[in-house]
Amino acid sequence: MNAPYDGDRGQGAGGAGSPSGPPVPPGADQDGRQAPPDPYLQHAYEDDPYRAQDLAAQDPVGEALYDRASHPPPPPGTYQEPQALYQQPPAAPHAPDPRIWAQTPPPEPSGPSRHLPYGDRPATTQFVGVDDLVTKASDDRQEPDAFAHLFRDQEGSGKPPGPPDPEPVPAPVPPKGGRVSGVLKSSALMAAGTLVSRLTGFIRSLVITAALGAALLGDSFTIAYTLPTMIYILTVGGGLNSVFVPQLVRAMKDDEDGGEAFANRLLTLVMVALGLIVAAAVLVAPVLIQLMSSTIADDVAANSVAVTFARYCLPTIFFMGVHVVMGQILNARGKFGAMMWTPVLNNIVMIITFGLFIWVYGTSAESRMGVDTIPPEGVRLLGIGTLLGLVVQALAMIPYLREAGFRFRPRFDWRGHGLGKTVKLAKWTVLFVLANQAGVLVVTQLATAAGKLSDKDGTGFLAYSNAQLIWGMPQAIITVSVMAALLPRISRAAHDNDPGAVRDDISQGLRNSAVAIVPVAFTFLALGLPMCTLLYASSGAEAARSMGFILMAFALGLIPYSVQYVVLRGFYAYEDTRTPFYNTVIVAAVNAAASALCYVVLPARWAVVGMAFSYGLAYAVGVGVAWRRLRVRLGGDLDGAHIVRTYARLCMAAVPAAVIGGGIGFAILELLGSGALGSLAALICGGIALLGIFFVAAKKMRIEEVNGLVGMVRGRLGR
Repeated sequence: MNAPYDGDRGQGAGGAGSPSGPPVPPGADQDGRQAPPDPYLQHAYEDDPYRAQDLAAQDPVGEALYDRASHPPPPPGTYQEPQALYQQPPAAPHAPDPRIWAQTPPPEPSGPSRHLPYGDRPATTQFVGVDDLVTKASDDRQEPDAFAHLFRDQEGSGKPPGPPDPEPVPAPVPPKGGRVSGVLKSSALMAAGTLVSRLTGFIRSLVITAALGAALLGDSFTIAYTLPTMIYILTVGGGLNSVFVPQLVRAMKDDEDGGEAFANRLLTLVMVALGLIVAAAVLVAPVLIQLMSSTIADDVAANSVAVTFARYCLPTIFFMGVHVVMGQILNARGKFGAMMWTPVLNNIVMIITFGLFIWVYGTSAESRMGVDTIPPEGVRLLGIGTLLGLVVQALAMIPYLREAGFRFRPRFDWRGHGLGKTVKLAKWTVLFVLANQAGVLVVTQLATAAGKLSDKDGTGFLAYSNAQLIWGMPQAIITVSVMAALLPRISRAAHDNDPGAVRDDISQGLRNSAVAIVPVAFTFLALGLPMCTLLYASSGAEAARSMGFILMAFALGLIPYSVQYVVLRGFYAYEDTRTPFYNTVIVAAVNAAASALCYVVLPARWAVVGMAFSYGLAYAVGVGVAWRRLRVRLGGDLDGAHIVRTYARLCMAAVPAAVIGGGIGFAILELLGSGALGSLAALICGGIALLGIFFVAAKKMRIEEVNGLVGMVRGRLGR
């Protein structure tokens, strides 16, 4: 049996041993022998007694509780020295990214020992800050910029952006003039459709002239065919073409349904109004013919034919208006091609109709048919074919509307939805076209009277209309296409009260269209004669030459006519239709007065030629008035110096080209004659010389608009 521990036995208060025996020296037992050192006794200031002993030695209690079989102690000598409690963290393997405002901490190691300071969602460790955690910012991708969420909130995007790229790729630098190239691309699509439409329109004009001739019968049909267009423009056409596009754009921008209800109301209103107009016009057709031409109305046979043609043609007013409204709805949605391409169908139907007439009755030169000899069946055939062409043109717009997401549903709730404001704006546009058509009526009356007085083919209203058709082709292809693409943008800039953007877009439209308008105008002046003798040879040499002189008189008026069209779009963008009305009154008054003067002063043979020159002169006066008013509207700056410089340099390049090209054309006509072969050779050789000299001179002058056009054409051709 082990004795109890008595290490302190026999010590007194003073540290002595038992009072019965002598004192025992320290470190010795009762017998005076040296005792072994006590392993559990150490002085507070002495060294650790275990420093030189086995590290596996433990106190008895720990030794009893420690299971050495399951957890063997480490072998001697493997003890690692303790590290410092605080030290610098190891350096990161990569340098910090200077583009990131707050570095993301490295992710915790995966596994059961993972510790997440913000909870159990791993995504929360990707963000720093309370706002990101509360707003569930971990559902979005990490922004490379700490303030990028501000711009995303301003854009109103509710969808989280896609995953970031592995490495940020710098955004490509947009090409110079990218804004211009976008407009040019839209304009090129519309110009292609308008070009095909105008070319088929030329073929239609050629077939009509070949079938009916350029005498009184041709004038009678031309007046009946022109009458629906004039009535349409006088009633709703002017407003639809210019006022309703800005209104549709605003409805798409402001209305919750994207303007679809407004478009349905507008289309329903136009259909009802045009139906009533057609019914009234058919009843008063004889009165309308009298207003158009008293010369034809006074001739019994000519009046009968013209009234019959008019009653077949007048229902086209309805389909004309429906086609325009549908096209404007598509234009407001950025779809510009349909309105330019569907008129091709109308021209094809009419070409087939008049081709059948020629197949049955022969050409005018062969049959010598006049107003008193044309059979009723022939009048019926031409009337039905003319009406069918406009029906097909209007119905062809429906698939385009469905593709754009528009479904027509008649709506008669017109009050209180903005149509009253639109009609009020259109009031001045109606007065605008009324003043314009008043000038047309004067010219129609004078031209038909001059043609009958001269007693020569090609000196009446049909010749005037054919020459004007050729002359207006560049305007419809180039200027109208450019402005159709720019008008919605100008309307938005005006709505946002940004006159600088309106000015820039108008300047761009003027300069881009001038690149083609100016050389074409000089081409008509230099080569108008061989052009008409080639195109209208079937109507006779005399009539074709007369049309050539009329085209030459029209030629240079194309430049102010195009400028006037662009400038007036600036007023329409600001919903100002009163100023264009007053401007058109001035143009119509000058045109009517100058045409009447030509009718009185010039011989009947040249009266219509003088009227053609008066047309361009009137628009030159109108441009001066409109330009000054729009400049004031835009704060006194219309980029006039840049625009005038561009037009002046283009004219400087076109003058020598027209002199040389025209001289070559007239020389070939004198050498080969004005037949088909001579006219074709003169037109080709003179045209190549004119255009070649013009573009070389323009390149030498470094006209930037010409260089941009050439670059776009090369890009289209893949060069």
